[in-house]
Amino acid sequence: MSAHESMEHAEHAEHASGSNKKIALLIAVLALFLAISETLGKGAQTESISKNVEAANLWAFFQAKSIRRTVVATAAEQGKLTLGGTTDDAMKATVQKQVDDWTKTAQRYRSEPETGEGTEQLAEKAKHAEHERDEATAKYHHFELASAAFQIGIVLASATIITGMFALAYVSGVLTLAGLIMTALGLWWPHLLHLH
Repeated sequence: MSAHESMEHAEHAEHASGSNKKIALLIAVLALFLAISETLGKGAQTESISKNVEAANLWAFFQAKSIRRTVVATAAEQGKLTLGGTTDDAMKATVQKQVDDWTKTAQRYRSEPETGEGTEQLAEKAKHAEHERDEATAKYHHFELASAAFQIGIVLASATIITGMFALAYVSGVLTLAGLIMTALGLWWPHLLHLH
């Protein structure tokens, strides 16, 4: 091998070393973005599960209150029927007082703004929890897609070092951009794209 060929070989190795450093930096940045999107995704997934449980609990409470309201309203109706067949004034007064109490209780079970535990308030709270669950789920899907883009980008960037095919590095860069876009959508506009 001549001195000229050795010089060319050394220059080529030096150029490849510089390119490899850039690819290694790309891989490090991709790994950072992957860690961020995975962390955000796990948080969104946990929030989604938590809000789903909260909504289920609120709907169960709503059902229990609805059943109680129905039972009390039925008792009030039965009391009204009893009033029609009673001639004793003392008995009528007692039954009427009980019917009034049951009617008030049924109304309280329907709407209880001071405690937030009437069926109307419980339904509102449950719907709100469902909305928050859906929001967190949408975020989670975006973060998962971002993570996939970053992971594939890392693989392609690593393959660039081995194969020397710089087109893979460009595809890795495009995937990085796609991952960043999906992360941004997950953070600020989770319902812009319908992913689930």
